[in-house]
Amino acid sequence: MNLINKKVTHKSFGTGSIVKHNETSIEIHFASENKKFVFPDVFEKHLKLHDPSVANTLEKIIQDKEMERKEEERRKEEEKKILRQNHELRLEHEKLMKNHKLHPESQMVFWCDEEEQISSLSEWKVFSGEIKSGNNKGKPNKPIRLHQNSAVLLTAVDSSVPEKDRRILGVYMVHENFIGKLCEDGFIPAHSKYKLQLTEQESDQLLFWNYYVNEKSPDKMTWNTGKYRYFDNVWMAQILRDIASLKTDPMEQELAQQFFKHFCKMNKILAQELPEPNGALKRM
Repeated sequence: MNLINKKVTHKSFGTGSIVKHNETSIEIHFASENKKFVFPDVFEKHLKLHDPSVANTLEKIIQDKEMERKEEERRKEEEKKILRQNHELRLEHEKLMKNHKLHPESQMVFWCDEEEQISSLSEWKVFSGEIKSGNNKGKPNKPIRLHQNSAVLLTAVDSSVPEKDRRILGVYMVHENFIGKLCEDGFIPAHSKYKLQLTEQESDQLLFWNYYVNEKSPDKMTWNTGKYRYFDNVWMAQILRDIASLKTDPMEQELAQQFFKHFCKMNKILAQELPEPNGALKRM
């Protein structure tokens, strides 16, 4: 927009003509001297163009700039809001970490259907399902017992075989920053390092019910409802120890051993005092 030589009137300096301008400043020659002003801000209150068509065009520019300014203010305010929210989440996270008490059954076993057998091992996460009734119906379940000491065991059983033949497919520690009480979407992601997948042959040798038992009905091996169950920290340690003993590939074996040691440390379990499995299958 060319404003050179355009006539203007300033509230304090009177009539003059524009001699220079760019995107941020404008210089005007008045009767006695030249003055520089901020462009286009000076036109909002102090300066008026004589040419009405140019004035209309400039007014549009001023309006657009004002909209940009407001949008920038809105964006900055939104950034501040996000920073405040993140700060509050960090404080809550730190508080939960500081006050966390180790629950003796803070591990999760997950029932994988055919589709989940693939997705859980490729994406390394599971979904805790939705609440079935009440005011929160349809919202994701919060896996409130899961903390940084927790692992998720992936299991499956073919429809053609009994529940007692449920196999272990893999296992992972929850993500380093995961806290079940803060989980809003129901997804439980894996640790960046500690995750293990079993081969089909290894899986056939690790049956879930060798480790798990319902103490109220120790002779029963049933799983009628629900995608997951919480279970004993010691049972998960037994499973990890046995996975490490099954692995023959040197790299996988090393990772499995590191996983087992890390898990025992996080759950205050002495590996040398770990008992042998005594699940429902072992009691038959």
